Amino acid sequence: MPLPCALRRWLARRNKMSIKNLSLAERLARPELLTLEPYQSARRIGGEGQIWINANESPFNNSDIEGLNRYPECQPPELIQRYAEYAGVSNQQVLSSRGADEAIELLIRTFCIPGRDSIACFGPTYGMYAISAQTFNVGVKALRLNSEYQLPTELGSQVGDAKLVFICNPNNPTGTVIAPQIIETVVAALPETLVVVDEAYIEFCPNYSMASLLDKYDNLVVLRTLSKAFALAGARCGFMLANPKVIEMVMRVIAPYPVPLPVAKLAIDALSEQGIAKMQTQVAQLKANGQRLANALTAAGARVLPAYGNFVLAYFGDQGSCQGNETQVSEVQARLKQAGVVARAYKDPALADAIRFSFTSDAQTDTLIALLAPAV
Repeated sequence: MPLPCALRRWLARRNKMSIKNLSLAERLARPELLTLEPYQSARRIGGEGQIWINANESPFNNSDIEGLNRYPECQPPELIQRYAEYAGVSNQQVLSSRGADEAIELLIRTFCIPGRDSIACFGPTYGMYAISAQTFNVGVKALRLNSEYQLPTELGSQVGDAKLVFICNPNNPTGTVIAPQIIETVVAALPETLVVVDEAYIEFCPNYSMASLLDKYDNLVVLRTLSKAFALAGARCGFMLANPKVIEMVMRVIAPYPVPLPVAKLAIDALSEQGIAKMQTQVAQLKANGQRLANALTAAGARVLPAYGNFVLAYFGDQGSCQGNETQVSEVQARLKQAGVVARAYKDPALADAIRFSFTSDAQTDTLIALLAPAV
């Protein structure tokens, strides 16, 4: 991938640093970020003392939460340590964000030049990759998974000069997975591109994680969240796992206080030994209920995709393909709506006859099974 003219000019001015000495993150980043001095909040600057009057905070704590009158750490050390231990990576490879959605946006803001650069993603997939890019005037190469929900064979030529390649694994909304060996082949084949693997649902299939390969590939980025298996969707806490140089570059554009103090406390507790054990128990329960739901959908005549997340995608109609019957799926949607059940339908033509069902509690699963029995 040729270097942007602006970066070449910057290197010429500096005359102290050769291209070979730049890290991958520096080569891919927006050129102006290489000389940007990030905002130094009072908390980032730090210091030691008993009287803190450097951040224009109130001295009054009107909450039961200790320290809520003070600005939080940009990257709470205990939170970073806990997640690094959980993910099996180093502290320097972890960045915490306001959900994985902010991490997506941060990557685009850091590495894509508006009006010139592009990202690539493989649909049908999570919509925020494209939306985040479009809001920053960054191009989107909206590629497609094949009929088996796998990456296309001519991926390299289709990706072209995209700065970021997003792969959702397990994929939302299909619930299908791509083998880690296949993704590693992509990472190895695109050494000058950041390959971003969104592992929002990885707790439901941990053997598919790419996190163990971060030391091997400096162009690999893994996104995580506490919204799914850890049951903290309302807290908005996500993580970016990447080469330390990538983390350092993203830290130049991140907001001063991305992790509110109550969120950090909740997340730290969730990542304790007891919290992880509780999560794993609940994941097992959800997977069992998901299997019951999938069986009921199959018995009702739906074509059900293998489910590797906390949801199942069901097509209604022709069992030989993913092209369902509009009347049939409309009847199912109407029955669900009448019963007060809110499931997910999609506008993507490939999903026009499909409904996504999230896994839920024992009692609600029983209700869904009873509701679906006469549905089709």
